[in-house]
Amino acid sequence: MKSRYTGPEDVEWKCARCNQELVVGPVNVEYLGNRFTTELAKCPQCGFVLVSEELALGKMAEVEQMLEDK
Repeated sequence: MKSRYTGPEDVEWKCARCNQELVVGPVNVEYLGNRFTTELAKCPQCGFVLVSEELALGKMAEVEQMLEDK
């Protein structure tokens, strides 16, 4: 069963380190030598990126499987 992906614009979190509200912005991601840019919630001060459980177990898991199957 796939869970519904919660987009970064749906997240209202603060960074534990900086106490800044996370903002949605472009984030560079790399996996198995493949690089791509995606929009994720991140701290504007320290750059911490939030990857929600829904994203990690849903969309990212699907992309991971596709890359490993290459």
